[in-house]
Amino acid sequence: MPTTQIRLASRPHGEPQDSDFETVETELPELADGQVLLRTIYVSLDPYVRGRMSDAESYADPMQVGDVVVGGTVCEVVESRSDRRSVGDVVLAYTGWQTHAVVDARATRRLDPEAAPISTALGVLGMPGFTAYAGLLAIGRPAEGETLVVAAAAGPVGSAVGQIAKIKGLRTVGIAGGPEKVRLLTEELGFDAALDHRSPDFVEQLVEATPAGVDIYFENVGGPVGDAVLRRLNTYARVPVCGLVSGYNATERPQGADQLPGFFRRILTKSLTVRGFIQDEFVPTHHEDFLREMSAWVRDGSVRYLEDVAQGLERAPEAFRGMLAGRNVGKQLVQVGPDPTR
Repeated sequence: MPTTQIRLASRPHGEPQDSDFETVETELPELADGQVLLRTIYVSLDPYVRGRMSDAESYADPMQVGDVVVGGTVCEVVESRSDRRSVGDVVLAYTGWQTHAVVDARATRRLDPEAAPISTALGVLGMPGFTAYAGLLAIGRPAEGETLVVAAAAGPVGSAVGQIAKIKGLRTVGIAGGPEKVRLLTEELGFDAALDHRSPDFVEQLVEATPAGVDIYFENVGGPVGDAVLRRLNTYARVPVCGLVSGYNATERPQGADQLPGFFRRILTKSLTVRGFIQDEFVPTHHEDFLREMSAWVRDGSVRYLEDVAQGLERAPEAFRGMLAGRNVGKQLVQVGPDPTR
């Protein structure tokens, strides 16, 4: 079976360019016992992949030049040599930017198309949704009546954070880029307030939107947005640090005075809890509850989700750049092949 793959051609310097990727057609090996042949339906595009394109030390090993670009996928089983999977099964896998793949059946999870649209396994009911759920509940420890601020609030993690916080009885303030995203947060996702970080009076708007200060700041962005929210944190505030996407394409250190001493002083004087995390550390303790609760919230409309779907594997590099620049609304996916459930 032939497959079309998008591989890492070179390590990006700054924003990934078309020349950093190469499209290759190759033949897959014959199936061995226990393996399945998968046809990709959807590929997930996620900010952490930009870090894996670099060889800098991080929480996950870097991709090597020549590797298929990594990413979660929803696939259809088209051939099977495993009792675990049958032809026609729709599964969650991690096969990356390619049209077909051969994997061990144990590395897949069967999805139920009757329970939820299969694309949600890469978004609100998948890794981004779990990141929001675990980071907010385990680190943020929300209490009714508190104020939460979340950056990148129109993305798959931020939008879920705000809606879960609303369910828990918090005042929710979302920060996003552009008036359309701001409108979506309040009119469709139920945030109490939404702010455009590109507005010249953003800092003044933030003060007005958080009259009682901020008890939880869910950090996805860093940079000037994080600096502004830091000044609004109350004593004993909690800061789950999920991502710092504003700096993922940076090629040099920020200019100006060293802000670290002031940051540590605020941690000390406000007794703040600042905790970085990777979602998989909470799988043993929180994933079962997440699947049960989030599935119920999606079914009853307590949590809504948005998807931004690019068509065709060849669109993946362009859509990936756009996601890093904040041009997507909701979960960024690439539809690689037909969805048999629609």
